[in-house]
Amino acid sequence: MKALGRTVEISDTLDPARAAAMKATLDLSGPVPEARDPLPPFWHYAYFWEPQRPADLGRDGHPRTGDFIPDLGLPRRMWAGGALEFHAPIRLGEPALKRTTITDVQEKDARSGKLAVVTLDHKITQRGHLCLSETQSLLYRAEAAPDAPAPVPPVAPTDETVSQSRKFSPTDLFRYSALTFNGHRIHYDCDYAMKVEGYAGLVVHGPILAQMLVNLAHGILGDLSRFSFRATAPLFDFEEATFCARPEADDGLALWVRGPDGRMCMSATAG
Repeated sequence: MKALGRTVEISDTLDPARAAAMKATLDLSGPVPEARDPLPPFWHYAYFWEPQRPADLGRDGHPRTGDFIPDLGLPRRMWAGGALEFHAPIRLGEPALKRTTITDVQEKDARSGKLAVVTLDHKITQRGHLCLSETQSLLYRAEAAPDAPAPVPPVAPTDETVSQSRKFSPTDLFRYSALTFNGHRIHYDCDYAMKVEGYAGLVVHGPILAQMLVNLAHGILGDLSRFSFRATAPLFDFEEATFCARPEADDGLALWVRGPDGRMCMSATAG
């Protein structure tokens, strides 16, 4: 497919004020981030924006497919998962470069209809040194059929040794969308989320769930070298999530997000 190997580069000077906004959005205490401070893990999503004019957006608020991401005729997009390797600190107040390449496009016929998985490879460098490697999987799906049965999510474990709980309000979701320049309407437009995409309410961002698991892992292990995650079911704004961790034999952690009904919303590992 012609899309394979497509690459885009975005440079950004990492404004500490945006990190301070992320800290407030995540409801974290501590000193206000300053220039030369290391950027906490996963906060890079507050940077490297790709602003598009309204005419260049799809109906869902994401940049229209067909330019960088190929148009596969599948209008519903969601973040399926990713894997990150942390090589060196990313410093606030300094220029950095993000290089993104399409490495794979897989089209499939599933029980729920046609779908495609687009894999992106991200590299963030600063002063010529590689700081972060990331693989991101985006899932594109066909329209939601009104009479289609809802997929059955996996059941989350209950053997965690550490856990935290949090509910995300519509204000939390709006602020995170604004901070990451994420226009996806399922996170702030309830009518669209329910009537067009068939969700039960506003959808909590997959990256917020991943961020909470990163924070939990960082609090247990200290500096992280790796983190990978997979989304398995949506979480909604009216639900409280439990973020769970359990030590693994390799000195890492198994992590997951459990919904109020026991379903697994996300699974992850860190080390």
